[in-house]
Amino acid sequence: MTWEILFVFALLIFAITSFIWERISADLTSMTVFGVLLFVSMITESDALPTLDATLGVFGNSAPLTIAGMFIVSAALERTGAIDLITGYLRKLVKFPYRGFIFIMVIGVAAVSAFVNNTPVVIVLMPVILSLSREMGVASSKLLIPLSYASIFGGTCTLLGTSTNLLASGILRDAGHEPIGMFELAAVGLPILTFGTVYLVLFGNKLLPHRETLTSILSDEERKEFITEAFIRAGSDLHGRTAREGNLLKKRGIRLLEIVRHGIAVPGDPKEQKLQYGDRLVLACRPSGVAEAHSMKGITMQSELAEGLETIATDEGALVEGVVAPHASVSGLTLGEINFRQRFRMVVVAVHRKGTNQRERLSSLRLQAGDTLLMMGSTEAIDALANSDDIIILDRPRVPARSQRLKMPIVICTTVAIVIMATINLVPIVAAVCLGVALILLSGCMKAKDAYASVEWSILIIIFGMLALGQAMDSTGASLLIAEKMTSLVGHFAPEQHQNLIMLALIYIITSTFTEFLSNNAAVALMVPIALGIAMHLGVDPRPFVVASCIAASASFATPIGYQTNTYVYGVGGYRFFDFTRIGLPLNLICFVVTVTAVPLFWDF
Repeated sequence: MTWEILFVFALLIFAITSFIWERISADLTSMTVFGVLLFVSMITESDALPTLDATLGVFGNSAPLTIAGMFIVSAALERTGAIDLITGYLRKLVKFPYRGFIFIMVIGVAAVSAFVNNTPVVIVLMPVILSLSREMGVASSKLLIPLSYASIFGGTCTLLGTSTNLLASGILRDAGHEPIGMFELAAVGLPILTFGTVYLVLFGNKLLPHRETLTSILSDEERKEFITEAFIRAGSDLHGRTAREGNLLKKRGIRLLEIVRHGIAVPGDPKEQKLQYGDRLVLACRPSGVAEAHSMKGITMQSELAEGLETIATDEGALVEGVVAPHASVSGLTLGEINFRQRFRMVVVAVHRKGTNQRERLSSLRLQAGDTLLMMGSTEAIDALANSDDIIILDRPRVPARSQRLKMPIVICTTVAIVIMATINLVPIVAAVCLGVALILLSGCMKAKDAYASVEWSILIIIFGMLALGQAMDSTGASLLIAEKMTSLVGHFAPEQHQNLIMLALIYIITSTFTEFLSNNAAVALMVPIALGIAMHLGVDPRPFVVASCIAASASFATPIGYQTNTYVYGVGGYRFFDFTRIGLPLNLICFVVTVTAVPLFWDF
């Protein structure tokens, strides 16, 4: 074993550990791997490691460009209201029993997700599903996981269904094989959709938990509050004392949400901050507490102030839930850095992340895409936030402007044209997608800056980093070494006539395990080169193994972190981690059996 192989294995272990540990983001991990490969290949000039030009050659892979283009097409479908077409049909189903609703919802969502990126489909439909759950009298937790799973089912049916399929197709083509056809994966995807739908219809209601949303952490009285702003007047005894020391918190029906000083929210727990003359206090008061607030000594609540300070407003407050959008500019920042109160005129009461509700130290918590925020604000502030690209309000679906809706036929026709051109092999799929994006931008369906903002660059960084690592594993012989060890292990205990099938099952299991804890794109980028090496060592066609990797990378149901759509419904539905394992693990087993059974029937080894 050469030092180059040991070096690549060390990078591989670092990447896997970092992905699971989550101390640094997945894209930063991939960028680190990419940078280390470039640096080591330059200073060692090893014949085994890829050269600088070869490593940079991963940017010539057409798959990431195709994926970026499909992000833009999916965003255009969302912005023009094309995805909303399904909501009209769903609203007609509220009178159906639970099982009938789940059946039609899963089929409808899967059909859309087969041609549109999964994430915008789930994000657009989440507010609709939450609204319908209230009309049906069903807990939203009974519907949101099926929504995410349905989008995953659809992604297994076509080449465009998910970025992992496009990535695997690109790697396969670069290895000298035919790329995956537009509907080639449907031979496995449609059975998975069928059995998965039947499973959710029959067992979903029993296995899915009855969970409350984030607002359940507040009492009924807390939900009926007014937002009131007061200020500490000159000469007040409260100057230099905390709200607790000044007995402001002993009044019933009053909560101190925030202290604003010189137009900036004071960081930290507002109850423990020393008050100063002129401080503006943001109070949440129940109807009975408004009168109490007016009677408190040391503060003033008047519409006109002799001191010349800003006008104080008292508005009826409302609690709403919102999700941090995938491309939000606030992602990675704390509430203090965002100046959330002044920017959105809303107060964050709690944050839900990875199954836990957080109400302490919110000012220092860095927001992440998928975080669910419980916010309080006036009706006007909520209406303004509903049009934001940063926070998705969950109780009101976004309605595209009329000018955008008029562009819907153009986007739909463009998407259909991309599918047709790729299906009949008129042009390579990357050319079809690039041409479609150009048409969308030229026709004014999207602005260029909005199109660039819709691309999930972090996913592309992960892809490039893992492609470089996969290339290094191939050039150093690490992939072939893994393939030899795996085939040797299987050869020791399995009859020769069953070795291909057992190897297919093994590739599926390893990819599926990686996907549940790593990025699905990282799993494909690492496993497809190994699958190619195994096929070469066995002397068989690699296509069945690559197809198994594609399906396994998409069929992620047992954890909320394996697939982005699972992560989004995780916070919104108030789920716990093992809620996904309880219903998703049997579904993983179903997909495994379907894949291992169907692949040998349609693809010869």
